[in-house]
Amino acid sequence: MNPSSGLVDELPEVFERFGPVQVRRMFGGYGIFHDGRMFGLVAGGRLYLKTDDENRAQFVDKKLAPFEYMRSNELTATSYYEAPAEIYEDRDEAARWARLAWDAVLRKGSAAARKPRKLGAKNAAAKKPATKKAAAKKSAGARGRA
Repeated sequence: MNPSSGLVDELPEVFERFGPVQVRRMFGGYGIFHDGRMFGLVAGGRLYLKTDDENRAQFVDKKLAPFEYMRSNELTATSYYEAPAEIYEDRDEAARWARLAWDAVLRKGSAAARKPRKLGAKNAAAKKPATKKAAAKKSAGARGRA
């Protein structure tokens, strides 16, 4: 039996005061979602919650560790930090920590919405406005078919 599966089964109840959560299997672990966006993950039997520059200090102050994985033979830390143990016994604390993670997700989402997206060469050509000559040719072709 996967050591994470028991924990995963408990999470909807743990976060009941935060709101509904969905659990999806991914990358050998589980993603924890709310409103279609991932705010936590379970790996190696541990729950990790999303952090950013605004909330990370609260995790670090409690000496909670980031989720890390091997990448190109180097240990790489992620923006997900281990959840404090008290959330499993105190639903209000679980909701508070879930909101901290959720706020980080929302901040990242709003920053991504403000950031201009780079278009690949193929998409950039498709987004270029048509020249007057090309527009006239297209228009003439449409009239001839009418």
